[in-house]
Amino acid sequence: MRLLIVEDDRKLAEFVARGLRAERFAVDLAADGIEGLRCLETYEYDLLVLDLMLPRLSGSELLRRLRHGASGLPVLVLTARDATEDKVSHFEAGADDCLTKPFDFAELLVRIKALLRRTPASRTDGLRIADLEVNRLTQQVRRAGQRIELTSKEYGVLEYLLSSPGRVFSRTMILEHVWDQSFEGVTNIVDVYVRYLRRKLDDPFPLKLIHTVRGVGYCIREPEPS
Repeated sequence: MRLLIVEDDRKLAEFVARGLRAERFAVDLAADGIEGLRCLETYEYDLLVLDLMLPRLSGSELLRRLRHGASGLPVLVLTARDATEDKVSHFEAGADDCLTKPFDFAELLVRIKALLRRTPASRTDGLRIADLEVNRLTQQVRRAGQRIELTSKEYGVLEYLLSSPGRVFSRTMILEHVWDQSFEGVTNIVDVYVRYLRRKLDDPFPLKLIHTVRGVGYCIREPEPS
């Protein structure tokens, strides 16, 4: 599943992102409200973690615009104010849950999983191409009905490729999306994990789904009829 964290405290954002990626979530970061809004307009997310005190565009205004557009995206608000009236105002503005800073990561994770379980299954549960199936809630992967065991990073790469079948993702895009830091100069780690995925998902089966676009990156798609 793909999450967006809009938080201007870089250390906090990276800490949360690192923990969520270890739980097999794909995570994007935005440092201000404008950047967060652009991400929401460009990509499809399963959940938004939103700080309210943001530069350029406040989290409250971002939330207002999101709900004005009739978006049903689950939103977990991070706030430094713990007064009841403040929390009530956040819910009235369209938040699905509120978490007061400072917080334990374990509590954040539990709240995120609870919100995702409440999200309509038609949007979040399943990804499929050919005979490959991924359940995004249970993170189970099957090919031709056979259960495939993947590591955390293997799953992250696969789900990212499956988020837009046929789209070519560069090594840098995959690296920044799946890993928790910039592995500048060593993007070949992506090649290593794609090779691992091919061994598990493609090599045992006649239909090959993971494709290399030379000089660009990788995509997952059904092969064109010959």
